[in-house]
Amino acid sequence: MADTNIPAYLTTTERLLIRNLAPADLDDFLIYRSNPDIVKFQSFDVMDRATAEAFIDNQKHSVFGTPGKWTQFAIVHTETARMIGDCAIKFDGFDDRVAEIGITISHLYQKTGFAREALDGIVALLFAIPNFHRIVELVDTQNGASIKMLEHCGFRREGHFVKSYDDNGVWTDEFQYAMLREDRILL
Repeated sequence: MADTNIPAYLTTTERLLIRNLAPADLDDFLIYRSNPDIVKFQSFDVMDRATAEAFIDNQKHSVFGTPGKWTQFAIVHTETARMIGDCAIKFDGFDDRVAEIGITISHLYQKTGFAREALDGIVALLFAIPNFHRIVELVDTQNGASIKMLEHCGFRREGHFVKSYDDNGVWTDEFQYAMLREDRILL
């Protein structure tokens, strides 16, 4: 019997379906998750086939909204039914009115507006939850494209964390961006 707590899809936008990861996503997922240029600004490293397969398999046990746990979703282009990226949501372990998000788009689909569209869809979904208050995203200070997108979508830079994470032996800075429910209403 299927777990009824896991939605068939999380949300839709004009061109995208954001849904649970599935074994059939493996080839599309591996195309970009094995690309060093894509993972350059991410907190994960390049994946081989076995690692990617295990990652997707592990996500079938994730339940959207579990405080303190990342849940990964496929971003699918509805016209082609191909997975073009993925996103993750983690509700705060102490306050489920706050969540951190992250988005990765395949190099084959960048500069098409898909990342912004996916981000807008996730933002709308989270703020549709009653009493939901705040979305946070951390971004490498060198990731100009993501910074530009976050600011264009109405996120506010709130912090600069100096040498906050180890990126393959190099301590790297991050910016923290956030959006409050009232910020979304103003957009």
